[in-house]
Amino acid sequence: MDQTNCVFCKIAAGQIPCYKIFENNAVLSFLDINPISDGHTIIIPKAHYESAELCPPEILAEAAKSFGAIAKAVTAAVGAPAFNLLCNNGSPAGQVVKHIHFHIIPRRENDNVFARWPKYTYPDGKAPELLKKILAHF
Repeated sequence: MDQTNCVFCKIAAGQIPCYKIFENNAVLSFLDINPISDGHTIIIPKAHYESAELCPPEILAEAAKSFGAIAKAVTAAVGAPAFNLLCNNGSPAGQVVKHIHFHIIPRRENDNVFARWPKYTYPDGKAPELLKKILAHF
């Protein structure tokens, strides 16, 4: 997707309104219009990058600098004692808008937002084999 058709680029350019929480020269944060909890917030780089591996480290760093302050304000406003910081990177991971973005999702005890985490245990020998493959691509 090019940036002329990107909803987040249009929001960053002021062409689509948003409920803005934070903005600086590199980053914009606003309420998600389809929240999974009250205060669900999106943080985007203002420049268009489709995914984390395509985004320059300095832009990712600018986004990361804002996480704490935004999460603190959001969770205080909604009275949530916790939050998830989430990045869906690529369609199989649930990324719908092809512009890197991060979610701050306020959480409460027993809210069932993520009712089940699909964990498993590696079979014997699998973790060292996988590590070797990962390091070969690093």
